[in-house]
Amino acid sequence: MHSEYIYRVGARDTDLFGQCRPSAVMDILQEAATSAASQLHLSREETIERFHAFWMLARIWYRLDAPILWEDTITVRTWHRGGKGASMYRDFDLYRDGVRIGEAVSVWVLADLDTHRLFRFSNAPEFTRTTGGDLCKTKTLSKLHMPGQLSPTASRDMHYSDCDVNGHVNNVRYADLTCDVLDLQTRGKGQYVSSLQLGYLKECKAGETLRLSTGQADGIWYVRGDGPDGVPRFDAALELSPIGAPAGTTAG
Repeated sequence: MHSEYIYRVGARDTDLFGQCRPSAVMDILQEAATSAASQLHLSREETIERFHAFWMLARIWYRLDAPILWEDTITVRTWHRGGKGASMYRDFDLYRDGVRIGEAVSVWVLADLDTHRLFRFSNAPEFTRTTGGDLCKTKTLSKLHMPGQLSPTASRDMHYSDCDVNGHVNNVRYADLTCDVLDLQTRGKGQYVSSLQLGYLKECKAGETLRLSTGQADGIWYVRGDGPDGVPRFDAALELSPIGAPAGTTAG
């Protein structure tokens, strides 16, 4: 079972190159996931009412064969693979003008509203009857293996505008932090973010300061954000490709 979500890219979604920002791409994917969950009667409100739990994104990855541009109309097809243990995979395909231009994979958990203890999906039969079947991808998302030496690069204070309804920093903000600390306003010229993976390791709240470190290996840029206690809050792996070249054609 799959659902479709259609989105027209607006000016607020685009960067200085007229491309859809990685944070906006991830926002589109999550809106598609939210819409699909609502169709299964598993929206935020319904999961709170039924399970006293809320959705949390643990990891997400996407790959694009071409940049998404301002005023593009994107169709996102999405489905889930079924709940296994305390996590669930949701897959995506992205289309423009009927042509698939990308794909994505995400890992979700349901956390108790008060204790944040993880919910086991075997307790919800909705996740066993409504999978994507043959559409399901085989890609899995494991914890990123960072390069041996990351360089301290910048720090960023978290504020009111960074937070979401769950009371912590919105996960798409980490995509913006990743792009900012890698200076994509200069490094991204003539290129596009052809793949990005984000891992959410620990919640971050307004008033905290993240210390951002960067590194590069095999054409991939890595970013890690550590909290004031030195504990990592997120990690990221970003790949750039020249305009006109598909994902996998890296650039420095």
